Amino acid sequence: MPDLLLELFSEEIPARMQAKAADDLRRLVTEKLVAEGLVYEGAKAFATPRRLALTVHGIPARQPDLKTERRGPKVGAPDAAVQGFLKATGLKSLDEAKIQRDPKGDFYIGLIEKPGRAAIDVLAEILPVIIRTFPWPKSMRWGARSAKPGSLSWVRPLHAITATFGLETEEPDVVKFEVDGIEAGQTTYGHRFLAPSSISVRRFEDYEAKLLDAKVVLDPERRKDAILTDAKQLAFAQGFELVEDQALLDEVSGLVEWPVVLMGSFEQEFLKTPDEVIRATIRNNQKCFVVRDPKTGRLTNKFVLTANIEATDGGKVIVSGNERVIRARLSDAKFFYETDLKTRLEDRLPKFEQIVFHEKLGTQAKRIKRIERLAAWIAEFIEPQLKIGARFYEGNSAQYANDVEQAARLAKADLLTEVVGEFPEVQGLMGKYYALAQGERASVAAACEEHYKPQGPADRVPTDPVSVAVALADKIDTVVGFWGHDEKPTGSKDPFALRRAALGIIRILVSNDIKLPLLKSIDVAWLGYALNEAGVIGEAEHFSNDLLAFFADRLKVQLREQGARHDLVDAVFALGGQDDLLMIVRRVEALGKFLESDDGKNLLAGTKRASNILSIEEKKDKRTFDGAPDASLYSLAEEKALAAAIEQVKAEAGAAVAREDFAAAMSAMAKLRPPVDAFFDKVRVNDDDAKVRENRLKLLNEIRSATRAVADFSKIQD
Repeated sequence: MPDLLLELFSEEIPARMQAKAADDLRRLVTEKLVAEGLVYEGAKAFATPRRLALTVHGIPARQPDLKTERRGPKVGAPDAAVQGFLKATGLKSLDEAKIQRDPKGDFYIGLIEKPGRAAIDVLAEILPVIIRTFPWPKSMRWGARSAKPGSLSWVRPLHAITATFGLETEEPDVVKFEVDGIEAGQTTYGHRFLAPSSISVRRFEDYEAKLLDAKVVLDPERRKDAILTDAKQLAFAQGFELVEDQALLDEVSGLVEWPVVLMGSFEQEFLKTPDEVIRATIRNNQKCFVVRDPKTGRLTNKFVLTANIEATDGGKVIVSGNERVIRARLSDAKFFYETDLKTRLEDRLPKFEQIVFHEKLGTQAKRIKRIERLAAWIAEFIEPQLKIGARFYEGNSAQYANDVEQAARLAKADLLTEVVGEFPEVQGLMGKYYALAQGERASVAAACEEHYKPQGPADRVPTDPVSVAVALADKIDTVVGFWGHDEKPTGSKDPFALRRAALGIIRILVSNDIKLPLLKSIDVAWLGYALNEAGVIGEAEHFSNDLLAFFADRLKVQLREQGARHDLVDAVFALGGQDDLLMIVRRVEALGKFLESDDGKNLLAGTKRASNILSIEEKKDKRTFDGAPDASLYSLAEEKALAAAIEQVKAEAGAAVAREDFAAAMSAMAKLRPPVDAFFDKVRVNDDDAKVRENRLKLLNEIRSATRAVADFSKIQD
């Protein structure tokens, strides 16, 4: 079957737009083909700095013939209705129509046969529409035609359109259409400088090969591989190691059609600036990679750039130009860094009085005060649980409290420094460097960086006890503040990243085995707003349960990503009063293991059977069967055995849960399985004696009650 080759050749396509534009082109064309009945075999799109290209193979040569039935007027309808029906269906007379019987009467049915068109004609119709309506984030008009209504809007001036269609074994045809005076043809162009002449192409294989000869690597992945391989080899040849950067690699590959990797250098004195600042400077300003010494792990005074040309001088002028710019930028960065070191972090804090964090949450100064209070409360609460803290503080609670207070006070101060103002991505990290430079304790400095963590699922979780307290305080204050002021996430929108903050809180608590009551934490955090703002009225009670449910949803996401079942989270949360996330996770883990066993599966089945019977009978009697069963009404051994087992399991499971030994609680629950199985096998619940029936239903309710020591089994899916 025939293939389509389409190329849209323009002045420039910004690197950040290329991947999406290629995907949009593939999607728009293939969706339209399918809608026209032209089901294809495969499609792939490509992008370079000057072109979007698409190949679609296995397209039928023609659309299938279309046969549809159209219902017309009733038999005996007025002549005007009949004539309209004949015109719409193309029938010559009613003799060519069928009659369909219907409860409302007999109706004429017309069969409309629409022969399929040649696929090339369909393409000539759909491609110009797609080009004219292409969804660029930003576009422009140009030239004399731009003054005319309906002129083409494109990301940059569009120069040529290549569109061919045909079988591999035959000479393809040009898809005939034009857009804004640009006629589709078989002509494209090579590299802007190395091979700027026109190229005549036929189909995709021919097109890709001729572009390669003309110094254009069409496939972005191939360009990335070439850049990365050459850069690593160039660094290795000099005994260094490339600092890989996927985001930068993606961007650089979108800036060149013929990548040529070169190495430059800068003065050693700039290495006195922190590595991260050097990297940010070189990366942001010149889109270059940095190089490190594998022995020390520190950056060297080398960088790797990617040119878009094979220069006759081997790239000396290109390297020299980049060195000149990088030298100037590093000089600025060094000046910023050295200037920052002259002012202590605490001396910057008064400026926060004039900086609003959010109109509803007050200034940054007020925010810092809230974080200080909350971090102090959290530190006092979690200190006995932090085993790692013993290595740092050896039981010195006063020192730990002082460090938490100082870290919370200084953690945001680097936001006012010159370096962070220039490179926001190093916030926190520069706080650590500046804190160490002014003699702060190691844990205080670490918290300046780590209180932002984790910033995503792949980011590490802080473990330093000071960092843990300040990170929790920062995130809890943010979530509670926005939630309490009715700035909640809605649908896919989460402008203040509250979902990420909640997941960060969960990961910190679980990873560090910390028990922290969320409801109490919410109250303490909201009190911080009440102290800062006279306008805050009322307790956190009006939104705390809603916020707790939000954390439950985030916990489900976290556990689901780890392979746990979300229904088990529901089963544990359904018990009510569950706001210790660590305990919930441990209980879910134990419940999951229990339900994988035969005892767990069978007990779940028995418990659900009991619940189903109870639901039916409660609905029938319009009452519940609460209260202790009457032991004197037990007439069967299975009743007595079940009652005894329930009492034993309640005591053992309750005690195990109280000491947070959930594995032991599950082992106790397993003892219910044999008597439950025997009860349902031998006992008739709906006995003819009303008192016996009621008593047995109360016994079933006791099963449900006993299992609720660990979870609400009714929430668990079979």
